[in-house]
Amino acid sequence: MQILSLASTQESLWWVTLGLALIVLLAVAAFLTLLVSLVRTIEKRVDAIRATLDQASANTSDTALIAKTGDCVDAVLAEGLEHHLFLGRVLEKVRS
Repeated sequence: MQILSLASTQESLWWVTLGLALIVLLAVAAFLTLLVSLVRTIEKRVDAIRATLDQASANTSDTALIAKTGDCVDAVLAEGLEHHLFLGRVLEKVRS
């Protein structure tokens, strides 16, 4: 009789082990599916960031013109100041 109960216990242990292995297998499959999904999301966001950086690079490709534009603005302001000073002197002479 002990032989039958020992065999029955061993069979039960095997079924429990197989059940646990199936649970572990399903958990690993679920985690891998989640990982693949997250990696795809990250890749999409990286592509969006790369596109934004490429666009920013294209938008700032003409930055060499900024210094030249600043010099031209300074020249216009200096010319305007000269006109202001000249007109101020002329108007004082006309008033007196």
